[in-house]
Amino acid sequence: MYKKQKLDNGLRIVAAPMPRMQSAALGIWVRVGGRHENAANKGTAHFLEHLLFKGSKNYTCRKLKEAIEGVGGALNGFTSEELTCYLVKTPAKHIESALDVLSDMVIYPTLPECEIEKEKTVITEEIKMYRDQPQSHVYELLDELLWPEQPLGAPIIGTEESVNAITRKSLVSFKERHYNVFSMVISVAGLFDYGRLTKRISRIYSPLKAKEPVDFLPVRESQNRPQIKLLSKETEQTHLALGFHALKRDDPLRHAMGLLHVVLGGNMSSRLFNELREDRGLAYEIGTGVKRYYDTGAFLVHAGIDNSKVTEAVSLILKELSRVKTGLVTDDEFRRAKEFYRGQMTLALEDTMDSMLWIGETTAALDKTYTLEELIKEINKVRKEDIRQAARFIFENNKMSLALIGPLKDKEGEISKHLILG
Repeated sequence: MYKKQKLDNGLRIVAAPMPRMQSAALGIWVRVGGRHENAANKGTAHFLEHLLFKGSKNYTCRKLKEAIEGVGGALNGFTSEELTCYLVKTPAKHIESALDVLSDMVIYPTLPECEIEKEKTVITEEIKMYRDQPQSHVYELLDELLWPEQPLGAPIIGTEESVNAITRKSLVSFKERHYNVFSMVISVAGLFDYGRLTKRISRIYSPLKAKEPVDFLPVRESQNRPQIKLLSKETEQTHLALGFHALKRDDPLRHAMGLLHVVLGGNMSSRLFNELREDRGLAYEIGTGVKRYYDTGAFLVHAGIDNSKVTEAVSLILKELSRVKTGLVTDDEFRRAKEFYRGQMTLALEDTMDSMLWIGETTAALDKTYTLEELIKEINKVRKEDIRQAARFIFENNKMSLALIGPLKDKEGEISKHLILG
């Protein structure tokens, strides 16, 4: 069972004791991400995450890394649309010192001016790298279609213009505004002494004062017809990303959507994999994915397709999506999808890092923490009719957006004719 507590200033602690492990993973979560920005400061949350590794009050950049890696651990960070996380995994006996290092980074970063200028170059090169990778860039095009002129539709990393406009003053202001202890969660999983660790957390964080949290603007979704965006580029295959507005993070049908993902493209026995790759040889890579946010979500189909067979592939994909709307999945598909869904979750939660990420994300995003047993109980309740209901809600013409990158000059009209769901 998980252990949870909240300090007087609002900091939440959630822990998953795993006494048979020899490691522990710890994360410091801040409820801030790409959705808390605008066009002018896009990329600031991600930039700030990078800068926190450049030195803090008690550790230089080099000492930060050596303090963790020198005892066999690893540290990292990531920024998403709604959350930022700083994380560490270490042999269990070093988890308290790892907490000290990570906390010093998050609470007392130095944000040196010289590192800001260097990091601008690093991040603009990262932007160029993603742009040069059509399998990554196609998702940026899709997000722009799904959520135009709002933070969700813009890349978390920002643009070259917005990144180069970042200053130390703007970073300090952003951190003071959003790195609020009331909006923070510390999650830990593995082998540790819960009492000792929470006392140490309290000693570090209790002096911090809570402030009123700053939230992001609600999503706007007013699409009324299928959309398509083509980027003509000389590539060896066409990269496709098909997306639909879908269910939010805690929607009652969220597990039905997860099972729909498994049935359609979640593994090598899925419908799209069998139809487009195994039976027809149209694609090497084909699958589906799900994005879940606080107030919305997206269901994605991604593929790398033979350049001469794009229209055929799009038609077949939409045919499979239509089929799952009209008929129930078979008994065998339903059984296998549930077993896969439960099994993947069970396997993931055997790892201390994955367990820490799971409890941290749900607690930071929803202030809820689910046990594996609770999740399995919810999954077991999903019916075949629920999967069809989720498909009918998601797969509608006025929720569909298609992004393509490849040698597609003058192909938009031809492909657009096939963007019809039954």
